[in-house]
Amino acid sequence: MIDFEAVIGLEIHAQLLTSSKLFCACSTRFGASPNSNTCPVCLGLPGALPVVNREAVRMAVQVGVGLGCKINKSSIFSRKNYFYPDLPKGYQISQYDLPIAEGGHVEIPDWDQESKILTWKRYGINRAHLEDDAGKSVHSPEGDSYVDLNRTGIPLLEIVTEPDVRSAQEAYELLTSVHRRLLFLDVCDGNMEQGSLRCDANVSIRSVGETQLGTKTEIKNLNSFRFVRKAIEYEIHRQVTLVEEGGEVQQETRLWDEDRQRTVLMRSKEYAHDYRYFPDPDLLPIIIEDEWLSQISGEIPESPEAKQQRYIASGELTLEEAIQVTQSPDFSDYFEEAAEITQAPKVVYNWMFGDLMRFLKQEKDSLREIPVRPARLAELIKLVQQGEISGKIAKQVLREMYLSGDSASKVLESKGLTQISDEGELEQIVNSVLENNGMKVEEYRNGKEGLFGFFVGAVMRETQGRANPKLVNVLLVRKLQAYARND
Repeated sequence: MIDFEAVIGLEIHAQLLTSSKLFCACSTRFGASPNSNTCPVCLGLPGALPVVNREAVRMAVQVGVGLGCKINKSSIFSRKNYFYPDLPKGYQISQYDLPIAEGGHVEIPDWDQESKILTWKRYGINRAHLEDDAGKSVHSPEGDSYVDLNRTGIPLLEIVTEPDVRSAQEAYELLTSVHRRLLFLDVCDGNMEQGSLRCDANVSIRSVGETQLGTKTEIKNLNSFRFVRKAIEYEIHRQVTLVEEGGEVQQETRLWDEDRQRTVLMRSKEYAHDYRYFPDPDLLPIIIEDEWLSQISGEIPESPEAKQQRYIASGELTLEEAIQVTQSPDFSDYFEEAAEITQAPKVVYNWMFGDLMRFLKQEKDSLREIPVRPARLAELIKLVQQGEISGKIAKQVLREMYLSGDSASKVLESKGLTQISDEGELEQIVNSVLENNGMKVEEYRNGKEGLFGFFVGAVMRETQGRANPKLVNVLLVRKLQAYARND
């Protein structure tokens, strides 16, 4: 049997967060009525001339710098010619010979379970180039087809990776890493359901040890992270089975059929010359001046991977926790603000991804909109740290804070949840608990010391969790030792 390895490269299409299209002033707003966000430019009407959106160029440069790419000082637009109902111009405006950015990389953490060593895998970025989107074909259950041209002309940045990926899981991790980068750069909302982020996967196989690339297939328009992993897993299996049975892999474009859990043939794969690329005569070259490039470079935020490395190196979080915290800028900013106030990153993480996350899912809220802001969560945590309330009471308080928008101290006051720390009051409750559980006290005196937790729990139940747990422990130790002396 021949051992095969997969060779995978991704083409990630990110819709840039501009308010207008790449070459005209039409809105990029999602959800508008069909064909309402159009004009002579994006409809390709005769005599209409495109004008480049400067903000889209700035965002493209941001991504290039953020991915460690070389930014080309001069890049040009070309016409990619093909004919399809949702492409009114008969060509797509893209970048072929001179893209805006080339030669970057992404690093992804890799935890070895056996050696317990954390390393970082590097995946190459071949290029990133600007292009305008096509429209959308809509097919009705009755078999009718319609074309909505609202997406036509929307600015896309296509990020093309090197064929460095060797498994479906690696492809999934690489896509999620690029997705996080785009979110932290604030250039794409990353919504795959709405088509703001789409992925094509180029998949081939070869014998282990072989250096020459095999014939690839392209899996087109994967619109979820889960579909990317499942489609690539299936395609690798399909190609290996095909070759082992004596067949040959054909260069073709395929689609993922979720209902049948398989890739299906869409069309034979085109080569670059099939598109008859040539420089767009209506558009001048994009010139990136040094001063502008320096300004953009200075505005690049810390990458999510750099944050992960920082959290892990400081001992604040594990790899899995660091990845959770950096899933978006909102989560990272929230965590860092609360951790800075409390000086207890692990405690903040536990509250964020415990009770707070449960409320978020129940209410279907976003972290950016909730009333429990980082400073208010930090206030609650500090009340627990200082022994003013118990963890059980804190959970009740957090729920009230979430629903009312009040601070922890205001909730404690209004709900009467302040901690009982009066020694005299607690001593009476401890005495009552011990008197009502005489047999348990006798067992404790006879060596069954594990019953101490029972007494603590009984006092906490009696006070509805409001008793100061440290003081309860002190009083119980004192009382039980006194019983022993009086024996």
